Amino acid sequence: MPAPALVSQFISFFGVSIIATLVHYAVLIGLVEAAKTPAVPAALAGYCVGGIVSYWLNRVRTFRSDRPHFEAGWRFVVVMAVGFGLTLALMTLFVEQLGAPYLPAQIVTTILVMGWNFVAHKWWTFGA
Repeated sequence: MPAPALVSQFISFFGVSIIATLVHYAVLIGLVEAAKTPAVPAALAGYCVGGIVSYWLNRVRTFRSDRPHFEAGWRFVVVMAVGFGLTLALMTLFVEQLGAPYLPAQIVTTILVMGWNFVAHKWWTFGA
């Protein structure tokens, strides 16, 4: 893929990630503030709900994949499971071990996990 096309694809991925992240953060904040759920489980719940949004939008918008849903779906779940593990580890480190506020911790975690997700989805989940 030529460099301009890759940049365009990353910009699309970033836009989709913003939407999925807004959903993720809405769940996170709602669970922490309204339901008094601890930050780490709330972050993981938000990650899962945002992941559903991410799959659909990345499939149809960013990667325009024609890979069958069954195949792309299980690959997506594997990539998201690694991201889930990273989210668990990072949020536990930042919030529970270092005592950081949950929202700044989630922002750093989101940035780190987004890099993993883009590379893995581009070349494995939705790749030809």
